Amino acid sequence: MVSLTYRLGEKAFLRLGWDALAFALEIDGVEGMTLLSAGTDGTDGPTDAAGAIVDGSTAQQARSLGAHPETYLGNNDSYAFFNKLDALTGEQHHLITGPTGTNVMDLQIMLIERSG
Repeated sequence: MVSLTYRLGEKAFLRLGWDALAFALEIDGVEGMTLLSAGTDGTDGPTDAAGAIVDGSTAQQARSLGAHPETYLGNNDSYAFFNKLDALTGEQHHLITGPTGTNVMDLQIMLIERSG
């Protein structure tokens, strides 16, 4: 059963929760992979997040700080996960742009580093 008790917009549930956060779990510990998953409108329903940026260290970094990504993903609460991770690390995993006035598309950009 899916729990939707948290502040979620379309992208927080689909984009952040199932794309960025799920991807962070899939590449946990893998070096050289980064994903940006965001919407061009700059907001996500009732949230101020346009998307999120994750890499192979995101899940482990969160766990080491007491934020367990599996729990947040299971609760469909990626917005709170990225807010907590940003607060704990001082980094910015949430992409906050503010409203852009356009809604061209949703973007997913993956960077893969070539090994030397």
